[in-house]
This record gives sequence, C-alpha cells and structure tokens, in this order.
Amino acid sequence: MYLGIDIGTSALKVVLVDENGKTVRSCSNDLSVQRPRPGWSEQDPHSWWQAADHAVKALHLTCAKQLQHVRGIGLSGQMHGMVALDKGGSVLRPAILWNDTRCAQEAAELDENPAFRAISGNAVMPGFTAPKAVWSAHHEPERFARTAKFLLPKDYLRFVLTGEMVTEMSDAAGTLWLDGAKRCWSDKLLSACGLSTDHMPDVIEGSQISGYLKPDIARSWGIKGQPFVAGGGGDNACAA
Repeated sequence: MYLGIDIGTSALKVVLVDENGKTVRSCSNDLSVQRPRPGWSEQDPHSWWQAADHAVKALHLTCAKQLQHVRGIGLSGQMHGMVALDKGGSVLRPAILWNDTRCAQEAAELDENPAFRAISGNAVMPGFTAPKAVWSAHHEPERFARTAKFLLPKDYLRFVLTGEMVTEMSDAAGTLWLDGAKRCWSDKLLSACGLSTDHMPDVIEGSQISGYLKPDIARSWGIKGQPFVAGGGGDNACAA
C-alpha cells in the first residue's frame, strides 16, 4: 500500500492506493488562505500538517487494515510558496503563496539580470520564490536575517514528517534558484538574492527516497514500521 499527500491552495488531499495503483480511498481537508493586504496571499504552514494529520486519521476510520501496510509516501503540492525557517526549524512567518503579488517590483528588478533567464530557464515573475525572498530582505530585514532555510510548501510537510530538509527537481526549478542544466542550486542566482546554498534544502530526484516517516507519526496513523517518503513533485509537474 502507498499513501499520497497533495497540498493544494484550498484543500489538502490524501489518497491510499494499492500495489497496482488502484485507489482504495481518499480524504481531504479544507485549507484557508489569509489575505491581510490587497495582493497578499498567505497560509500558516502548521495548517498543512494539521490537515494531513486529520485526513490520514479519517482514512484510518475505514481503512485501518490497509493503512497499516503502507510502504511508501509520495508528496505533491502547490509550487513557488516561500516557507522561512530559523536555525531551529521553527516557522518565522506565514508562507507567502504562489498567487501573492506583493513582490512585483522585486521580480521586475531581478528580471533585469540576464543570469536568471539564462540559468533558471524562466522569466522572473512575482509568483516564483526568489522575488519573495528579496521582498522579505527589503521589508522585513530582521526576519530575513534570521532565516536559515527556505522550503517549498510540500517540503515543509516533508520536514515535519521526516525531519529532513529536502526538495526535488520540479519544485526546486520553481524557485528560480536552480541551474536547470546542471540540476543543482546556482550560486550566482542565490547570491543575487543575498543567499547561499546553506539556505537551501538538499535536492534529489522525485523518485528518490528523501527520508522515513517518524516513528511517532507512523504509530499515530496506524502504520507499521517506517515507510519511506519519496521526493515527489510540484503539482504542475505531477499534472503534466
């Protein structure tokens, strides 16, 4: 048995599938979006974990026998969102989502640097992660200075599930900090945003194992052993 977890913008969905890829059962929990100012779009990263926990426990009510045999977990989710963590792994601010437009000026300024299109393969738009980080540096410098790691939404959930700070190629590409040709973080693009590879999670392929479910979470979900958690993918990449 396998478990899939997808973080959408309006809901989180979990699906239990068998060895042949047939859906056994699915469950979803609604997510709320906060819009404290015009053009802003934020979510509390803790709400993703709470929604996942509730959804899997709802599955357990009807699929306890199947759920205990889960061998692996796959993650997908909304791309481009910025989750800022301090050196202790605590969330520093609400996640800035893909549809937040506050960093339009920062995006335009970064796009004037030809290295971004040449190395990342993308034009710089407000939806991507890089201009969000620059906005943070400009408008909340103390918080930016305390940020030790930037994670994507599904990768924050991975961190909660496994304790590992890891992303995969598709979501990494959506930050504008990935060198697509070399399939690794670009020192040049990170430096242009006042960052270094120390601020980034490890990057793996989507099919690789990123870590293993924490024993206490496995027990609370009724899963025997410690299933692996695969790299997964951003929602657009998975849909393609």
